[in-house]
Amino acid sequence: MKRILYFIIVFTAVCLQSTYAQQRPQYTQYIFNNYILNPAVTGIENYTDVKAGYRSQWTGLDGAPVTGYLTINAPIGKDFVQGDATAFPAGGGVYPSSRLYTQQYQAAEPHHGIGLTLVSDKTGPISQTNIDATYAYHLGLTSTLNLSVGVSAGVSHNVLNLSQITTADPNDPIFYNINNNQWKPDLGVGIWAYSSNYFFGVSAQQILPQNMYITSSSSALQNKTVPHFFVTGGFKVFLSDDVTLIPSALLKFIQPVPTTFDVNAKLAFQDKFWVGGSYRRNDSFAALVGFNVSSFVNVGYSYDFTTSALNTVSNGSHEIVIGILLNNRYKVSSPQHGF
Repeated sequence: MKRILYFIIVFTAVCLQSTYAQQRPQYTQYIFNNYILNPAVTGIENYTDVKAGYRSQWTGLDGAPVTGYLTINAPIGKDFVQGDATAFPAGGGVYPSSRLYTQQYQAAEPHHGIGLTLVSDKTGPISQTNIDATYAYHLGLTSTLNLSVGVSAGVSHNVLNLSQITTADPNDPIFYNINNNQWKPDLGVGIWAYSSNYFFGVSAQQILPQNMYITSSSSALQNKTVPHFFVTGGFKVFLSDDVTLIPSALLKFIQPVPTTFDVNAKLAFQDKFWVGGSYRRNDSFAALVGFNVSSFVNVGYSYDFTTSALNTVSNGSHEIVIGILLNNRYKVSSPQHGF
């Protein structure tokens, strides 16, 4: 019985949190908020970027992952404000997705970015909350190419709700070795290269491995966190002056599970709305839609159609992201570098 309970708890803590034993949440709308995956995106826009997201994964399945987050980041530096990455004059300028903007694009003046992320993820009896401050430094490598380097640092609060675990013997001594409420340090890094019509980034989350929940002298019984590595890139193609196509891809490297990827395509119509589709390897297809309501707020929604074996018990996944553009001096209604 003890061996069975050890297996159940370790399996739950390591494997159940998301697809393929990924320990951090996954996002279908990463293209709408790359900052959630890469701290080097901190301060990339010329306004204070606030986003709130909610994801209900595999609806209909009891104990399926539910994720909520709040992020905020902003640039710092008078050179960036006066002669920023979009080279706009104060008080307005060219619509950032136009062909003219692409032709006149100038790399950003060196500047800093600061931000904060709050991510809460719950799967069955396991809850994880990450609170991280982020910093990035941006500079122009060439007249049209920018590079930023970022870091995130904070804490991770991990809770295993023992009341949701049913066993034959609730007094089994295995529970004496469980620390089910822990605070752990959290650290991430990233780099981001970007211009007016393409971007490329590499980042790592959870790079400080930690022992979780079960304490034992035997390393075989220890539940460890593992680093998550992300590689993403995309570009913008003008189909007309008013319509752009933005293909992008996200690679995920999480040992010891197989490498997986997301492929995304998004059609944007001026600064009004966008539609798109996404494919996640061995997991799902997704439909996406978004509206730039004004120069203050925009909204994105996606629905994942599960293609894995879970499709027999899952009704798919819902995800919604709301963006707020504070101190938006140029009154742009869509992200300029978030595509």
